[in-house]
Amino acid sequence: MPKFCANLSWLFPELPLMDRFKAAKEAGFDAVEVLFPYDCAAQEMRDQLVWNSLTFVLMNYPPPNATGGPQGFAAVPGLEDRFRRDFDRALRFAHVLKPRHIHIMAGVADGPEAEATFTENLRWAAARAPGQSLTIEPINRHDKPGYFLHDYDTAARVLDAVAAPNLALQFDAYHAHRITGDVPGAWAAHGHRAAHVQVAGFPGRHEPQGGEIDYPAFFARLDAEGYAGWVSAEYAPAAATAEGLGWLR
Repeated sequence: MPKFCANLSWLFPELPLMDRFKAAKEAGFDAVEVLFPYDCAAQEMRDQLVWNSLTFVLMNYPPPNATGGPQGFAAVPGLEDRFRRDFDRALRFAHVLKPRHIHIMAGVADGPEAEATFTENLRWAAARAPGQSLTIEPINRHDKPGYFLHDYDTAARVLDAVAAPNLALQFDAYHAHRITGDVPGAWAAHGHRAAHVQVAGFPGRHEPQGGEIDYPAFFARLDAEGYAGWVSAEYAPAAATAEGLGWLR
């Protein structure tokens, strides 16, 4: 089976965030991700990671988004200065938290100018933080209306244009199903670009079991192809988190 990590922004919602690290470890996870850690003291979160022997896999950029801010602006023309300023802020958090990946969110935009802006901002960010792995993720427009990066061909085109060794694809199987209806096909075409994978069931975005996505087959394929990255459980538990972890075992 692949290496699984817990998305603490989604799992264990019955607990305060700082208590979720211990809960994840006790549930069998050796790694976690937190989408927007910016409302917490970075060192306090780092302490939780160390005390519970957890790898920190991923966080999102930009801050803040959890309180209703824009869902990114890397592809929004005219906001280049804000992109660069807030990217440096994210790097200060990353210096303490040491995430394997920072996911750069594109935001709401459309058209060739937006793609050019996204490409140039990513090129700048990759050069700004050459030792930090960065990812971009196609997100379906049903869940995030107007989101710029909503298909895999665009993601591939942008990745090829930037051509940075520290920029890769973030492949969310739930979004892939929403976008294409064909997770195996999307992975076959684009999985070689992926540095990080996320999973959730469909429909409902609950546990990755049953439903329309054949996760046993998907996990077996990741193993067969030698995928070495983490697979994040990014879903809304149907009940108490621990009760729904049968898929993990």
